[in-house]
Amino acid sequence: MTRALYSLCGADERRFFSPHCWKAVMALAHKGLDFEEIPTTYARIRAIGGGVSSIVPVLDDNGRLIPDSFDIALYLEEAYPERPSLFNGEGGKALSRMVEGYSQMIIHPAIMRIALLDIHANLDEEDKAYFRQSREARLGKPLEVVAADSEAEKAVFGAKLEPLRHMLKFQSFIGGQTPLFADYIVFGALQWLRVSAGLAMLAADDPVMAWFERCLSLHQSRGRTVTAA
Repeated sequence: MTRALYSLCGADERRFFSPHCWKAVMALAHKGLDFEEIPTTYARIRAIGGGVSSIVPVLDDNGRLIPDSFDIALYLEEAYPERPSLFNGEGGKALSRMVEGYSQMIIHPAIMRIALLDIHANLDEEDKAYFRQSREARLGKPLEVVAADSEAEKAVFGAKLEPLRHMLKFQSFIGGQTPLFADYIVFGALQWLRVSAGLAMLAADDPVMAWFERCLSLHQSRGRTVTAA
């Protein structure tokens, strides 16, 4: 069986940084499925499957192409029901949608302000031009102007994780005593920050860091290392 995941990389093809691709990596590892991760720059995305998607990740599961990290997780749950569940039922899907909203509306914008210039610096030259043009159009100002607030954003970033910190008083993972896809959503965001700019703004004894380290080590016993940075 041939299974491949197209994941976003920088100029260094070993440096995968997209939060959405990390979600898919973790979902595949959770299911215990073998796959090859294909380094993909922004410029190469539209060549996947003849233009099946303008974004990554894209999963190619034996010729079936599935774009979007959440859709990949839903597909894996349906296609491999005998393997560990990513949702544990409809409640887990609803939980994951809520966590996705929290991550993308609160955590992602903060990370973008912190790591914007680091992300740009890690890209190859063709992708740098695309990234600058597309992000400046989206943000309405030059990258350097947005990044001028990065130190202030670092100072308040920990507070934006307080909902997760509160939950970790009662359980080891968002999914309970074991992780679900909801965990991988927030993990993907923090791994994006870690790979791009580091996590120095979070204290070593922060419960969020302990949870993050648990997520990093989850699938090593299955031969899948997710600690690359």
